[in-house]
Amino acid sequence: MKFRLLYLALPLLVFACQPKELTEQERWESTAEKVEIIRDDFGVPHIYGETDADAVFGMLYAQCEDDFRRVERNYVWATGRLAELEGEQAIYSDLRANLYMTEAEAKAAYEAAPDWLKELCIAFADGVNYYLATHPEVIPQVITHYEPWMPMFFSEGSIGGDIEQIPTRRIAAFYGDDQSLALNEFGSGLDPVDLTEEPKGSNGFAISGQLTESGNAMLLINPHTSFYFRPEIHVVSKEGLNAYGAVTWGQFFVYQGFNEKTGWMHTSTGVDFIDEFVEDVSETGGKLTYKYGEETRNVSELPITLKYKEGNELKEKSFTMYRTHHGPVTHKLDDRWVVTKINWDPVNALTQSFTRTKLNNHAEFKEMMNIRTNSSNNTVFADAEGNIAYFHGNFIPKRNEEFDFSKPVDGSDPKTDWLGLHTVDESIVILNPANGWIQNCNSTPFTAAAEYSPKKEDYPAYMAPESENYRGCMQSKY
Repeated sequence: MKFRLLYLALPLLVFACQPKELTEQERWESTAEKVEIIRDDFGVPHIYGETDADAVFGMLYAQCEDDFRRVERNYVWATGRLAELEGEQAIYSDLRANLYMTEAEAKAAYEAAPDWLKELCIAFADGVNYYLATHPEVIPQVITHYEPWMPMFFSEGSIGGDIEQIPTRRIAAFYGDDQSLALNEFGSGLDPVDLTEEPKGSNGFAISGQLTESGNAMLLINPHTSFYFRPEIHVVSKEGLNAYGAVTWGQFFVYQGFNEKTGWMHTSTGVDFIDEFVEDVSETGGKLTYKYGEETRNVSELPITLKYKEGNELKEKSFTMYRTHHGPVTHKLDDRWVVTKINWDPVNALTQSFTRTKLNNHAEFKEMMNIRTNSSNNTVFADAEGNIAYFHGNFIPKRNEEFDFSKPVDGSDPKTDWLGLHTVDESIVILNPANGWIQNCNSTPFTAAAEYSPKKEDYPAYMAPESENYRGCMQSKY
């Protein structure tokens, strides 16, 4: 009997020893106690936390202090709820977001993420939610409670995310009116990015220690964005985070900047990393199918209902989204459906973006670059060991060079499928050129280090289709 009583009492004893689970409010307050935010004379926040997650909490809180509306709008847009704020004219922007990832898929991606990244995502949400809880005068317009899965929608830190090159007018023509629009002047259905248009250009320079008075390498960062597009921030933790630079509103990593050992600068790239696949779709037995080689495959059909604001009311509009193995159907070319395939790997993208801020030298930086999810950027680099480097693009699909991927290709031909990604060693890279400097101004990489630049004939055309521009010419000259 005593044994049985002891056996029954043991779970009660263990249960009594378990720490009390904190409420969400208690968790926010507990984390806030471990975070210090000090603003310098210029108003730049310097954030100190015990852990990386603590620092992220403070990082988001400080961003909200500076401009909550920009943080808010970025997530309203990214998660596909912009029409709830701006009305029906934004509904195809929301549909575009869901074509590439639904809320359910974002939640699944978050659940599949490594624990350390989940902790940062929780800290992101807690930082914003704690700001709202302590600032009741700030009334959220759409999202009233931020969730850890939301950064899965917003892992791109550059000026315009890859998804913005997919025109909503084509999505509206297809999903709204079942119409086809003519291709653009370049023969594709994308919105071309004009990298010569101001203020979209960026300029990055790395100078070897052999040319500096101190003997140390120098990195010059000129993001060249519109005013307040990114805030400046310094974020520190006892887990090795000590990064200073620019963040995109609402993101939890320093997008371009430096730590004690490395510095990194991004310029928008001209690498061809988005492809359009023309699918041969037909209806068979009441089901939509498409041809792929000798196969007939089912088109995936996903129903979705989106909300939009009209006056003081929220109304709804329903769609059926279509996908093939290439990706989501975005528009029509004549009477054939077209899929637009882009980089969409949010867990690895967030992993790469945060990891980048904590590295010590070129060897570690190159290893991080082999995650290969930074699709819209070139990178100019310098480190405390004296290395300078340049990476032209990062996410670069391998293609069969029999086809011209600058235009839509035949999706029914398996030979047009992507063949994986190029490794960093296969891409256009410059390391410690003998001239002692590297420049990139959204220009061709083939003049980035004067006579020590890579040679165009050594690489596939899709790796560097961009031409020289005036900024690149001037920097190469001097």
